[in-house]
Amino acid sequence: MKFRPCIDIHNGNVKQIVGGSLSDKNNYAVDNFVSEYDGAYYGNLYKSYELTGGHIIILNPVGSDFYNADLEQAYSALSAFEGGLQIGGGINDENAAQFLEKGASHVIVTSFVFKNGVVNFDNLNKLVKSVGKSRLVLDLSCRKRDGKYYVVTDRWQKFTDIEMNSQTLEMFSEYCDEFLIHAVDTEGKAKGIEPQIAKIMGEYCTIPSTYAGGISSFDDLDTLKELGRGKIDFTIGSALDIFGGNISFEKVAAYGK
Repeated sequence: MKFRPCIDIHNGNVKQIVGGSLSDKNNYAVDNFVSEYDGAYYGNLYKSYELTGGHIIILNPVGSDFYNADLEQAYSALSAFEGGLQIGGGINDENAAQFLEKGASHVIVTSFVFKNGVVNFDNLNKLVKSVGKSRLVLDLSCRKRDGKYYVVTDRWQKFTDIEMNSQTLEMFSEYCDEFLIHAVDTEGKAKGIEPQIAKIMGEYCTIPSTYAGGISSFDDLDTLKELGRGKIDFTIGSALDIFGGNISFEKVAAYGK
């Protein structure tokens, strides 16, 4: 169980947002924290602590007025920590390779694979062919509906029919190297983890997997470690002191080492 840091980019800035607030309309989100530093600063910071496997997420859609500014931030982070960071946001089979060439270790994909609420296996196979299974992370971020968790896409705004369960995790593990799973309903709130998602991941994830969402204390990390059976990595955003929160980045970086 190790710490995977994050760099979330929205409207040309590194920031932390409330996950469920994100909307493509007017590029809106509720901000928790907007950094004065750029992507390169965080790339260098994570490199100095040897924190590999973190992720960059571009939160504006392709075509947004801010997308090119987001790209500049992302590229600066990748350049600062070449081979140390993954990247997601608007990835498809045609642009995936360019992010690897810019220094990403993996590309992270959701919306290109899940179309109109179902799995588009043609697109998934195109991605695997384009970059290889070993460079692909599937983002299975999910939200709760009617007592169950379902994968959500398009910057967490659209529900799919894909339930988060053992069958889903087993099936997709054949196509990718890792999973990234945001518990979207808790994302950015720093009010505790989503225990059911952690438990599902601990029981059924058979490939490297990262949990994100709601971690606000070392007690939360201990709970995640127990529910995740010690094998689920984690990311923390809004609760970290480097993003305006109260948890020491330095202590988190040392957790579990």
